[in-house]
Amino acid sequence: MKQIRVLLIEDHFLARMALHSVLSGHSQIRIIGEASDGEAGIAMYRQHRPDVVVLDLRLPRVSGFEVIIELRKEFPGARIVVLSNYRGSEDIYRAVRSGAMAYLTKDASGEELLNAIQNVDRGLRYLPHVALDRLAERMPSVELTPRESEVLACITQGRSNREIAEELRIAEKTVRIHVSSVLDKMGARDRTQATIYALQRGLIHLD
Repeated sequence: MKQIRVLLIEDHFLARMALHSVLSGHSQIRIIGEASDGEAGIAMYRQHRPDVVVLDLRLPRVSGFEVIIELRKEFPGARIVVLSNYRGSEDIYRAVRSGAMAYLTKDASGEELLNAIQNVDRGLRYLPHVALDRLAERMPSVELTPRESEVLACITQGRSNREIAEELRIAEKTVRIHVSSVLDKMGARDRTQATIYALQRGLIHLD
């Protein structure tokens, strides 16, 4: 079984030790580094290139939000799990919008954290119902046509317009029209934001 190489970025010593204890007890997890602030966390990522980062949002020197943005800018494939005390919709939204693939609160069980890490390692998002419920507060209801719903599903899978056209057997020009309509109806600036909104409202579901 593949071991998932994990980097912990958490400023509180006891919390970091607790995380280390919980995760290192699983044979599938290998902790390859620990950092107590955002700047050190970024440096350790550059050095070790972990499979998954487990990150607190409130960090000294460089905030967790800034860490996410910097890592995703420098390493677009960086896979980040946020573990935070903050439950507000704004924190969850900002973290996911910045590029985090999972958001858990610190009262999550060790089993749920492991599940999140495993999903993120496979390239999947992991947002528990409590996070989706908070995010849903930010968005009004949306009504899409059946075709727009199909296009949205493809968008959330990261497919290009050409790939969507091949999947749905329609012209690429038609896809562009549908994508534009979906973004407009959802009030989304881009495909990433449309994916977040779709998760918020249950328009799509994660496996």
